[in-house]
Amino acid sequence: MTRAFLVVIDSVGIGGAPDARAFFNGATPDTGANTVGHIAKAVGLNVPVMARLGLGAALELASGMGDCGLDAAPTGAWGAATEVSIGKDTPSGHWELAGVPVPWEWHTFPDTKDSFPDTLIEEVKRLAGTSGILGNRHAPGTAIIEEEGAHHLETGWPICYTSADSVFQIAAHEEAFGLENLYDLCRNLAPTLHGMKVGRVIARPFIGTPGHFQRTQNRKDFAIAPPGPTLCDWGQAAGRRVHAVGKIGDIFSMRGIDEVRKGDDRALMGHIHDLVQEAEEGSLTFANLVEFDSLYGHRRDAEGYRDHLEWFDAELGRVIAALREGDLLIVTADHGNDPTWVGTDHTRERVPVLCHGVGPRGLGLLAYADVAASIAAHLGIPSQGPGVSFL
Repeated sequence: MTRAFLVVIDSVGIGGAPDARAFFNGATPDTGANTVGHIAKAVGLNVPVMARLGLGAALELASGMGDCGLDAAPTGAWGAATEVSIGKDTPSGHWELAGVPVPWEWHTFPDTKDSFPDTLIEEVKRLAGTSGILGNRHAPGTAIIEEEGAHHLETGWPICYTSADSVFQIAAHEEAFGLENLYDLCRNLAPTLHGMKVGRVIARPFIGTPGHFQRTQNRKDFAIAPPGPTLCDWGQAAGRRVHAVGKIGDIFSMRGIDEVRKGDDRALMGHIHDLVQEAEEGSLTFANLVEFDSLYGHRRDAEGYRDHLEWFDAELGRVIAALREGDLLIVTADHGNDPTWVGTDHTRERVPVLCHGVGPRGLGLLAYADVAASIAAHLGIPSQGPGVSFL
């Protein structure tokens, strides 16, 4: 019996999505967006571990972009995966990687100001016990806290905001508003949003004083449940233990999850290191590292994104060195977030599929759902999704 480790490096796309023209940042279609390729071209990128797994080859396969300093003779199996779900968001990408494409179109709030309908605002006020809300617009999370934080402390009103994604986010001060009060508000509001096919209600706690506000690590996502059994459910039904690292538990509404380990990306890599040492034979470790997206992609910080990729690459090398014979490691992503692109939203891209433990070979163009089918085949459990194993 062997183990599987699936690591999603959030937003690390490699361009080339055939339907990118149908997805937009403002009025600009995502055609030509390429997270890895444009970072490498703009500020350089030195990721020798992922390059040896086949990142450069996957990039060229996906988008035709070569000469990026990622050339290496692949020692792993590599390919480029294309999403079919109608979205470039976190749940769609993760669910499809886990074998369940999204069968519906997500609801979003397209108006950048006065974004929310009156009925929804009234429900937030009722659940929060307040006479009003703050925000009610599209905004980056750190910016809206700076803009509305002082007013929030004065009034006690929750700060509600969104983006081009299918999300409803609520920011509140951990001490003045109360962390559990914020969680309860999001939890109680979630059924209303999920009924509208809004993918996630996200609690965004912060601390500090005006001019010195800081978001904490106590973010919590209240996500709509996947529309069918995922890789996590398949594993658990077969008696295998499923370890979730990062926000995987939230994304999958804790379905098919036995254990959750959280923290910032550095802590999460520590958890992955530990699970390589500790995880049971036959188990699945499913991890998400989010700071590529939240700290660098949305903020259009190409240098910060590069530095985080290079940090991850060094950590990945240590993880690979500690794997046991027979283990399968797959590194992939859920969507793109090109820091050189216009706007601040995700970008529709193909994603790399880099595998250690199955020998060097090109896998070609894949479907996201092929990742789940391949892990199921490796673990010897039935696959219930549309994907085809590449093992």
